[in-house]
Amino acid sequence: MSKHSNIVLVGPMGAGKSTVGRLLASRLGFSFVDTDSVIEDRTGADIPWIFDVEGEEGFRARETAVLRDLLEENASMVIATGGGIVTQPENIALLRKLGRVFFLQASLEQLTARTSKDKKRPLLQVKDPKAKIKELLELRAPLYEAAAHANIMTDVRGAKGVVHQICAQIEA
Repeated sequence: MSKHSNIVLVGPMGAGKSTVGRLLASRLGFSFVDTDSVIEDRTGADIPWIFDVEGEEGFRARETAVLRDLLEENASMVIATGGGIVTQPENIALLRKLGRVFFLQASLEQLTARTSKDKKRPLLQVKDPKAKIKELLELRAPLYEAAAHANIMTDVRGAKGVVHQICAQIEA
């Protein structure tokens, strides 16, 4: 555990990182940071545009820069990350330096349902989004595990239940 009192949420697209993060930050009196929103604010462009212009590699470099900058912050934060942030080996170490990392997990069915109508997810703009989610999960699950201090399944409880479980683990 780092000197920072931050909580970091990692996991696949649709696991609930942003929703849970906002609620958790409110409950703890922390500020809320969504790394994707920070990138959009800095560039003045949305994520699909960044992917189109810079490719995934350019976007991932921007994620790493945001993590480095967050390490310099002194505020207590809940940080929701993009689903692919763990694909850069350097980011796993940065995430763990930032604070306590929780891997929010969900079943393939839940992830597919939660992301099915979202057109702002560049990696899911394919013929078979469910197959793409499955492929990404298989590649990234070990990376989420490597980054996380704890895992939370989000399928069977609502966002408030997930927040309660995270708070219980923090207090333990």
